[in-house]
Amino acid sequence: MSGIIVIGAGPGIGRSVAARFAREGLPVALVARTDKTVKAVAEAIPGGPVVTLTADSADETSLREALDAAAAELGPPDAVVYNAAIVRPDAPGELSVREHLDVWAVNVVGALTAAAHVAPGMAERGGGSFIVTGGMPEPRAEYVSLSLSKAGVRTLVTLLDQEYGAAGVHVASVTVAGAVAPGTAYDPDDIAEHYWRLHIQPRQEWEHEVVHGG
Repeated sequence: MSGIIVIGAGPGIGRSVAARFAREGLPVALVARTDKTVKAVAEAIPGGPVVTLTADSADETSLREALDAAAAELGPPDAVVYNAAIVRPDAPGELSVREHLDVWAVNVVGALTAAAHVAPGMAERGGGSFIVTGGMPEPRAEYVSLSLSKAGVRTLVTLLDQEYGAAGVHVASVTVAGAVAPGTAYDPDDIAEHYWRLHIQPRQEWEHEVVHGG
C-alpha cells in the first residue's frame, strides 16, 4: 500500500481528501505551491506518515520532481488526486490572452502533466486511480476561464481513460457545482467521500464523473 499524492493540497478539498484516505491507512504525500500551505494541511492529517512537498502545477519540471520525490518516499502511488486550480470570476473579454493561458496551465495542463508522469506506471502495475477535481457542470458567462478549463478537464478525463483505462487505471473527475465551505451543502469532508468511493470502485462499476450538487 503505497498511498496517495494530493496535488493542490489546500485547506478545503485537498485537506479533506488527504484526511479521508489517511483514515483508511494510506500514507499521504501533499503538494502545494507554498511550504506554509502544505505544512498547515499536514498538521490536520491523522495517523501515519505525511510527506510535504512544494511545486507550481504550471511548472512541468517542478511538478514532475515533486511526484518523483513523493514516490521515492512512499513508493509508486495507488492514487493521485489533482486538485490544483485557479478559480476567479471573469467576463468574456475581461482577461488577457496571458491570463487565460495561466488559468489553462494550472487547471488543465498541470493535470495532464501529472497524469502523463504517474499513469504509465499505474498501467504497468495493473491498477491505480487518477482523480481530478472538476467544476462548472454548466458554463457561466461570469466565470469564463473557469468554465472553459473545467470543460477541458472533462475532455482530459475521457482522453486519459482511453489511453490508460484498459490497463486498469481508473480516471475520473469529481465535479463540484458550488462554493466549498465547511458546514454547507458543499462541505469538503462530504465531497471527499466521492474520491474515496471512486478509488475503491470495482472496475465493472467505474464512474468517470461524479457531480456533487449540494
